[in-house]
Amino acid sequence: MIDLQRRRARVSGVDMAFIEEGDPENPAVVFLHGFPTSSFLWREFVPLFAPWTHVIAPDLLGCGSSGMPEEAELHIRAQAGYIRELLAGLGVDGFAVVGHGHGGGIAQLLSMDGGVEAMVLVDSIAFDAWPSETTKALQRSAPEHQRADVVREAFDAFFEQAIAKPERRTDDLRDAYVAPFLGEEGVRAFFRGIDAADGLGLTGREDELATLSCPTLILWGEEDPYLPVEVAERLNDAIPTSSLAVLPGCSYLLPEDAPETIAPLAFDYLRSKYLGRPHSHGEPGVVPIQLERRPPGA
Repeated sequence: MIDLQRRRARVSGVDMAFIEEGDPENPAVVFLHGFPTSSFLWREFVPLFAPWTHVIAPDLLGCGSSGMPEEAELHIRAQAGYIRELLAGLGVDGFAVVGHGHGGGIAQLLSMDGGVEAMVLVDSIAFDAWPSETTKALQRSAPEHQRADVVREAFDAFFEQAIAKPERRTDDLRDAYVAPFLGEEGVRAFFRGIDAADGLGLTGREDELATLSCPTLILWGEEDPYLPVEVAERLNDAIPTSSLAVLPGCSYLLPEDAPETIAPLAFDYLRSKYLGRPHSHGEPGVVPIQLERRPPGA
């Protein structure tokens, strides 16, 4: 597996780990994972984007290699603030954002507050369509059930549902994601992250989404059991500048089910819509795509 080095920055008094690749003078692209993953989710994307952009892929607070302080808020509204703080410290104002799951929810909050020049949403939380029933069940866990073995069981069940292709569900992959949540501090962080999925921040904001002018690509796994395709279609209807691509045979963790497809898709979209560079057949690994909005009433 690709191993990318992480830097650290102080954000609200807490260490935030983040991958930074590419020339800081290039246009910035911020990659936001969801819960319970980490910036490891973007390992296939970073090498593709780094030659052209300033890649910033943080571990959200409470996840991955970032700090897990018990006093810090971990809901998406707070996480959006931490990301703003990180970017300000790096001297980044305008940027493109790629967000998966809860990271997609954070991306929407950032876009509605300004500064987002292009956006890619991958199986993103939206509206009132979260948290999932699985998450709600874990939120009801009694304190005595908040243990490392329960975390492992939760990850096993998550991987079974979130990755459609069995050959992708390797022990190494599961271990890479679950490792930060083992041990006393990690277990507490896991259940605090679960509780932070409060369903607040995105409901009733369709009017604000309708005012967005940033080009937006929505990528979705057709077999997503947590956020069905209807959520993607609703997002596509709400954002006037969006295009939607649904990938058959893929589930919620689309960057694990089909990285060889969606990384070039996202790159080619942002290269055209954000960097303003046309597709060139001379560059290997990039798949050209034509995306249009559905005609009204289709």
